[in-house]
Amino acid sequence: MALIRSILHLLVMVVTVVPYTLGILLVRVLGGSPAARYRVARAWLKLCIDSARWLLGIRTQITGMEHLPQGEQQGAVLLVKHQSTYETFLMPAIMPHPLAYVFKKELLSVPFFGWSIGSLDMIHIDRGQRARAFAKVLQQGRRLLSKGTWVIMFPEGTRTERGAKGEYKSGGTRLAIDAGVPVVPIAVTSATVWPRKAFIKRPGVVHVSVGRPIPTEGRKPDELMREVEAWIEGEMRRLDPDAYPPTAG
Repeated sequence: MALIRSILHLLVMVVTVVPYTLGILLVRVLGGSPAARYRVARAWLKLCIDSARWLLGIRTQITGMEHLPQGEQQGAVLLVKHQSTYETFLMPAIMPHPLAYVFKKELLSVPFFGWSIGSLDMIHIDRGQRARAFAKVLQQGRRLLSKGTWVIMFPEGTRTERGAKGEYKSGGTRLAIDAGVPVVPIAVTSATVWPRKAFIKRPGVVHVSVGRPIPTEGRKPDELMREVEAWIEGEMRRLDPDAYPPTAG
């Protein structure tokens, strides 16, 4: 049954991405604003999350939304635990501000999905040219943050197994310090139901915990990222204790 449900959910995403992509492209051709294009994309992402609830039995329990920065023009860099594709769909669906992902340019060549994100005001980079890529993140990130778009980054860089921890890189904190905006750490337990690289998904609850914004004034990127890492990993142990060995003592 789980296999059938997973196939049905994949079919929903594959079939619906076509009209939504055409909608985004049409809005762009007609001169629609980036905000209008984002609303179409967000509607598709929300559909994917809703269909995961209907077909797969995946529910979301969110805490800490009251911690998010207030004000339409208030920028923030969201630093999110990355365990599966689920949170990449979920974050735009639940956040009160437009989000801009930093993603590898290879995704632009994916039919329909890549065309969609290529038509949105986001930051695509060439990972093979690190210095130039990060300069682009800083330049475009400052522009987006100045108008109230939140930049979302996965500090581990790639999806991790349940109970595992990747290397936290300081790109997100460097951007936040440079732009003078806070960072918001977010823990997500998506691997409990949607494991990394797994086709078959399981019913259950994905816990999302939004931390308090951390000011960046006077901070150093590496030291700030260590604070973010400590909060996220500590929160992951609290939310999903079965995935982690008990601490000594």
